[in-house]
Amino acid sequence: MKKFTLLLLLPAILFAQEKTAPVAPKQTGKYDTNKFSQMYDLLATPNMFRTASGAPGPAYYQQQADYKINVELDDKKSKLTGSETVTYYNNSPDTLEYLWVQLDQNQAAKTSQTPLAESQRMEQVFPAGNFANKFLKQEQERGFNIDFVKDVKGNALSYSINQTMMRINLATPMEPGEKFTFSINWWYNINNYRQDGGRSGYELFEKEGNKLYVIAQFYPRMAVYNDVEGWQNMQFWGTGEFTLPFGNFDVNITVPADHVMEATGELMNRSEVFTAEQVKRYELAQKSFDKPVVIVTQAEAEASEKGFSEKKKTWKFSAKNVRDFGIATSRKFILDAMAVQLTNKTVMAISVYPKESNPLWGETSTRTVAHTLKSYSSHTFDYPYPKAVSVSAEDQGMEYPMICWNYGRPDEKGVTSERIKNGMIGVVIHEVGHNFFPMIVNSDERQWSWMDEGLNTFMQYMAEQEMGTNFPSSRGPASKIVPYMSGDQKFLEPIMSNSETIVQFGANAYGKPATGLNILRETIMGRELFDHAFKVYANRWKFKHPTPEDFFRTMEDASAVDLDWFFRGWFYSTDFVDIGVKEVKQYFVSETATKELKDAVVRRGRFGQEKGPFVYLVPGTSEELSAKDKKALAIADVNLLSEYVNQNFSADEKLKLKSPKYFYEVEFNKPGGMLMPIIVELTYEDDTKETFKYPAQIWRKNNDTAKKVYATEKAIKKIQIDPKLETADIDVTNNAWPKEEVKSKFD
Repeated sequence: MKKFTLLLLLPAILFAQEKTAPVAPKQTGKYDTNKFSQMYDLLATPNMFRTASGAPGPAYYQQQADYKINVELDDKKSKLTGSETVTYYNNSPDTLEYLWVQLDQNQAAKTSQTPLAESQRMEQVFPAGNFANKFLKQEQERGFNIDFVKDVKGNALSYSINQTMMRINLATPMEPGEKFTFSINWWYNINNYRQDGGRSGYELFEKEGNKLYVIAQFYPRMAVYNDVEGWQNMQFWGTGEFTLPFGNFDVNITVPADHVMEATGELMNRSEVFTAEQVKRYELAQKSFDKPVVIVTQAEAEASEKGFSEKKKTWKFSAKNVRDFGIATSRKFILDAMAVQLTNKTVMAISVYPKESNPLWGETSTRTVAHTLKSYSSHTFDYPYPKAVSVSAEDQGMEYPMICWNYGRPDEKGVTSERIKNGMIGVVIHEVGHNFFPMIVNSDERQWSWMDEGLNTFMQYMAEQEMGTNFPSSRGPASKIVPYMSGDQKFLEPIMSNSETIVQFGANAYGKPATGLNILRETIMGRELFDHAFKVYANRWKFKHPTPEDFFRTMEDASAVDLDWFFRGWFYSTDFVDIGVKEVKQYFVSETATKELKDAVVRRGRFGQEKGPFVYLVPGTSEELSAKDKKALAIADVNLLSEYVNQNFSADEKLKLKSPKYFYEVEFNKPGGMLMPIIVELTYEDDTKETFKYPAQIWRKNNDTAKKVYATEKAIKKIQIDPKLETADIDVTNNAWPKEEVKSKFD
């Protein structure tokens, strides 16, 4: 019988940490306790409209609404008067008894329920202007005034208005495949948005009396009817934005003759509204790919803003396959433009701004628009519209197809701080980027703000970083969301919450989903898999109406990565990430300790039936053990291990064998409820580093702790979890061994 020399490893505890963890949210039910459960309990059942893969099904449909609109701006009274003819197509398999139309301006009417639904408190100190506006000023008459609703023959249609929604009652129900044409005449008073708030309105330049108008939600708009919830006729309370069907728009806009305008769609009468010289400049801009060409100069704008023309001019725009329409008009506008080359087409990047925005806007805006179109297109699809317009509107940040309003101006001396400049660049990228989400990938903003704001903020982060200027992105990196996710659970909601129920809206709808997508791309899936799946989602659902389930399913379908655990935790719960080093044990090789050796063989070999050779390791620290023990595999007495090596490996193979001298068992714990990969950086005694990354599935059989063994040739002097702060770990005080003191922000 051969004699075994057995090398046994026994532990020396180098570090054991007990800590009081932050209180995780309570979990209930089997799906909450098993965090790797598939999301069958959360997702809608696949059907012929929307498949289990996340793609549109063979029976998918969407409605269409075409508009012919005529509006006139009364600049003196700040009043808009309009008439529209709407042709609505019932592409659904359902018979419709009535139609729902959105009247979003009514959210600001005296009869609005929005102020009544908000809590109030009395401030002890008010700025005088705020006090006057709140308590002294006579409120302006706001909201839509509907003159009539008629059918195509001019007969009055029955309708009923419920706050921000109008139901048009059909004498004869619309059958599948039918279309219905009707007309509405209306007017409303345009708000001073800097005083009264709002997503659109006018900005008053008091010294000269001029106004800069950004006009949106200005016409009665068809609501969405779809396979998910029938009519989306949730009231507009002010936070949840808009969901709209696609259609074709022909819009005529009459304004004072000295105004310069931009709007959704292609301008159909350029030679009638611009001078011959300005038309030539625009034609030059269509061939300029490296810098903007000024179409309406500052000198021309300054001359116009002194005139207050009594004459009128009508601008004619046509837009195909858009979901909405926006207008910007003022006699103060400078206009510049440049061409942008995408993969298979050329589009125009355009900016309009008053002289107060220069030099910042002339130097920055249109170039930023061009960069945004290139970046977003590379990650999704080529921008399909003919132009993208950035409008300088102070205190604004709002988006519409092909046009958006953006804040950020120099001070009165023309000086711009880095904070204002970066803020302006960020908002231009964000609002132009909304053309992709939700203007083209047309999600339901009224219900799911994160589907446009979160996805777009993630895309904004990538576009900012792709500028190559070390842009100080405020959202996207995992560390930016830690203050929110570590906050009081009473004030946190899952991302999958309705827009109107979210307390910390910016962090929840913008920051957390953007961070989640960034973690998916950089840490969980990798860029190649993520980018492919994200592009598949964008292309599957461009010019369609996706739901959250369509996004979740597509990301898995196109990547072969099980992400249910991530979506369940990150989107459907308020779990936070907290992973720590709980205990570190070190082992050294020895051929001694006979009793322990015999016990180990019995335990391991089931009463002596398992054959050797074995390796016997004993505990100790480097100070406690002899030099002989620390030589590990070089010990001369380990005859049978050497025999085993000689018998089983060739000379070349033996040269490649590792020679570990140090053995560590590291136990990780997870005080936080959110699953996440474990990223471990080892620093050796010679200051070299090595990184190990373990997938989130390491927690699948034990939700509380996980262990890993490291056999190394060099002693480890530091173990660091998440060294680059890429998992949104809310407590880094337990992330290192030896334990480190974490400096406070004050320090």
